[in-house]
Amino acid sequence: IVYQHTQHPQSNFNINGFASVFPACGGVLTDSWGTLSSPNHPGPYPPDSHCVWLIRASPPLLLQIHVSSLALEGPSPCLFDWLERVCPGGPPDDFLPRFCGSVAPPTLNTNSSSVLVSFHSDGSIGGNGFTAQYHSILPGQKSCSREEFMCDSGRCLLPVSVCDGQPNCQDRSDEANCSQKHKECGGKITGEYGSLSSPNHPKPYPHQQLCTWQISVEDGQVIRLSFQNLKYCTAVSTTLMGFKETYCFKMFTFSNSDPAEFACGSGECLHQDWLCDGWSDCADAADEHHSSSCEPIQVEMCRGLSYNLTSFPNIWLSISDQREAASILHEYRVLMEFGCFESFRRLVCGVFVPHCSAQSGVLQPCQSVCSSAEQQCSQTLTLLSLTWPFSCRLLPASHDPTECSLP
Repeated sequence: IVYQHTQHPQSNFNINGFASVFPACGGVLTDSWGTLSSPNHPGPYPPDSHCVWLIRASPPLLLQIHVSSLALEGPSPCLFDWLERVCPGGPPDDFLPRFCGSVAPPTLNTNSSSVLVSFHSDGSIGGNGFTAQYHSILPGQKSCSREEFMCDSGRCLLPVSVCDGQPNCQDRSDEANCSQKHKECGGKITGEYGSLSSPNHPKPYPHQQLCTWQISVEDGQVIRLSFQNLKYCTAVSTTLMGFKETYCFKMFTFSNSDPAEFACGSGECLHQDWLCDGWSDCADAADEHHSSSCEPIQVEMCRGLSYNLTSFPNIWLSISDQREAASILHEYRVLMEFGCFESFRRLVCGVFVPHCSAQSGVLQPCQSVCSSAEQQCSQTLTLLSLTWPFSCRLLPASHDPTECSLP
C-alpha cells in the first residue's frame, strides 16, 4: 500500500493496483472502529463532491460496514450521486454496486482487511448524504442487524429481499418457509358495516404480505368501500404506512344515487371524485367513459411510443406532474448510446409516464416489457457497475392491452 500526501488539495494513492484521486474529503482510517459521513452531514452535502476513504484493519481481522442513513439523489441506477464500496483484492462478491436514494443497503461483512468507500455528487440536485459505521471483526464474528436476514455465512439481506421469489443466497435459505409469511392478515367479514386495515396500521406494514378479505352481505345489497388513507407502492420496494378502509352495504337499486353521486349501469353509486380518475370503478367502466383525465405526453424522451396520452399525478410512484417525471428520466439518458436503450426507454416511460386511455384508464407496462428490457440491458448495466433497477414480477403478467400497456 502506498499513500502520498502533499499540501496540494488532491494527491494520488494506489492500493493493489487500484488508482484513484485522494480529494480534500475522505482519508485513511486505521482505528478498530469508527464513523464516516458525507460532507456537512446531517445537513445537505455540497455539489461536485468526491470523497474517498481507505479503511484498513490488521489481518486476520476483517471489516464490517453498516450504513445507518442514506439520502442521495436517486433513483437507481445512481448515475449522478452515489455511495460505492470496494474491497481491493477481495473476492468478487465483496464488490458492491453503487447506492443512492433513501433506502440504506444491508450490512456488509467483507472478506477483506482493506476497503475503499467512495462518495460522489454532481453539480445539481442533492440530499442530506449518508453516515456509516465500520468495525474490525474476526472471521467468526460476522453478524447482521436485527431486522436483516443472514445467509451464506455472513451475507446480510434487507427484509424486502426475503421471500421475494428470487433467491439471493447461494443456499436459497431466503426463499425457504415463505408460505408462513402470508397468514397474518385477511379473512372473512360479515355484517352491515366494519373496517379492515393493513397489518400494524398506522405503523408501517411488514414486507412480503398477501392479505385477502372476503366481505359478504345479504342478497339485494351491494358493498361500498371507503378508504380513509391509502399509501402503497408497486414496482418499487418501499414500505409505507398502509391503509385503513371502512365498508357499508347499500341497497341495489337504480334510483337511489344522491344527486352528487354517479350511478353505474349496475346500480352502484360513486362519488364524483371517482369519475375520470384513471380507475374503472364501475363494472362497465362507465365512470371512465369520455374521461378528461388523460393529457398529451410532453416528456421528450417518451414521445413516439405506441400511446400519446398519459395521466398525472402518477398514482404508483407519487410523481406530481410531467415536469417531475422528465427530471427523473433525464438521469437515464446516459444510456442512449447503448443498443438496448430503445427497449429500456419503453419500460421507464411506461412506468414514469404511464399509458392513459378513456377505455381502460391508467395502465402499467406489461411484465413482458420489463423482462425484455432486463434481458437486453442487464449486461450493459453490469459493465457500468449498475444493478437492474426494476422488479419485473410486480408488473401485470398479461398481454391484454386493456390490462397493461405495451409501449
